Amino acid sequence: MSDDATQTGGQGQGADWRDGAANTARSLPSAAAPTESSLRLAEALVFSSAAPVSARALTQLLPESEDTDAVITTLRERYAGRGVELVETAGGVQFRTAPDLAPALRKVIEVPRRLPRAAMEALAIIAYHQPCTRADIEEIRGTALSQQTLDALLDAKLVEPRGRRETPGRPTLWGTTRQFLAQFGLMDIRDLPPRGDLLLEAPAPTGVSREPALTPDSGSQADAAEEAPPAAPDKA
Repeated sequence: MSDDATQTGGQGQGADWRDGAANTARSLPSAAAPTESSLRLAEALVFSSAAPVSARALTQLLPESEDTDAVITTLRERYAGRGVELVETAGGVQFRTAPDLAPALRKVIEVPRRLPRAAMEALAIIAYHQPCTRADIEEIRGTALSQQTLDALLDAKLVEPRGRRETPGRPTLWGTTRQFLAQFGLMDIRDLPPRGDLLLEAPAPTGVSREPALTPDSGSQADAAEEAPPAAPDKA
């Protein structure tokens, strides 16, 4: 056999191999798109849940053949740019109104009463120093923390007990909740902005207390009076 024939045969065999590989690739099953029934099921779960729905919860609900991540991605794309969007928050997904529609919605929807200044200060300290005790909060704020302020944070489900510190008296340790992450649009507590990025003023002089990093809402003078430290007793 001549060299030309050998080369021609080799080229023919190479072409046959490439054609076979292409046919094999076409015959391999591709990742199936989520079924409409699975999308509707996931949509109903997220819509009816008051808290963000985790991927694990969706996996338990969907058929075993479904890819949970693909279902979430498809739903997010389906709702992108609409009045209600699927967003990731607090370790899960949740339907929320589009941010650009908030000003219009406030005209007809009653906004929940904001926390007083003292509660926002305490919440900021807990968020950045958790787990911490009531004494820790009072030391950082430079003033006493009333039970009313702590109850306001508990009623709003923004803080919760995190055990006790093994010191005399075993004071309760406080930390933030998943509701805190959802309310502030955070996936994880580590997503909080660095405290240094939130300091808008020059450093306070030594001995002068500073407001915490999270900017609190304006409170009333009654809040300040309520949180004022007790007066020192007169010396004999």
